[in-house]
Amino acid sequence: MRIHIATDHAGFELKNELVKHLQDAGHEVIDHGAHEYEPLDDYPSFCIDCGKGVVADPGSLGVVIGGSGNGEQIAANKVDGVRAALVWNEDTARLARAHNDANVISIGFRQHDLDYCFHLVDLFIAEPFSGDERHVRRISQIAAFEAERR
Repeated sequence: MRIHIATDHAGFELKNELVKHLQDAGHEVIDHGAHEYEPLDDYPSFCIDCGKGVVADPGSLGVVIGGSGNGEQIAANKVDGVRAALVWNEDTARLARAHNDANVISIGFRQHDLDYCFHLVDLFIAEPFSGDERHVRRISQIAAFEAERR
C-alpha cells in the first residue's frame, strides 16, 4: 500500500522512523515533509500536501504527525476528500477506518512513545472499512457537503 506522510518539527523523529517501519513492512511511502528539522517550521503546508496526495492517489492512506496531532488533523481536513481522524488509542485507530473510512490519521508524538505510535499506525492500516450502510450514509453526507461548497 502507498502511505503518504507529513510532519512538523515535533514529529520529525517519528516520521523518519515510521518511514523505515512502513517500508520494512512492504509499504511505499511518499514523504511530504518536513525534510529537515526546523524548530520554527509550520505544519499546515506539509499536512495539506499529504492530504492532496491521498486524495489524488485512490486506495492510499496518510499519516500526519505533530506534537498533539490536533493542528495537523485540522489542516489535513481542509482538503476536500480527506477524512482525517485524530488517533490516540487502539479503539480510535480501528474505528477511524471501520466506521469513518478515514484515509488519514493524525498522531501526537509528544503524547506517545515511538513503539506505540507504530502500533497505532499499523492498526489503522490493517483495519478495513466496515461498509455498514449507516457509515456509508454518513460519509456520503459529508461528501455532499464538500461538493456543495465547490
